[in-house]
Amino acid sequence: MSEDNERMTRLEETIAHQAKTIEELSDQLAEQWAVVEQVRAKLDRLTERFLSLEEQSIDAPAITRPPHY
Repeated sequence: MSEDNERMTRLEETIAHQAKTIEELSDQLAEQWAVVEQVRAKLDRLTERFLSLEEQSIDAPAITRPPHY
């Protein structure tokens, strides 16, 4: 019977360790998801800014050769 108790204790310890690991991984995943969302928002803003600047540069005069050529 002592052998069964030891086995049960080891199994419970393993389950507790795995549960803690899963919780830590879940927390890390949530943090990384928040970072991904921030990066996505920054990328969207930069894309809008780039497109705006690109539209403004379309109206710029054509590039010509300098007079010394």
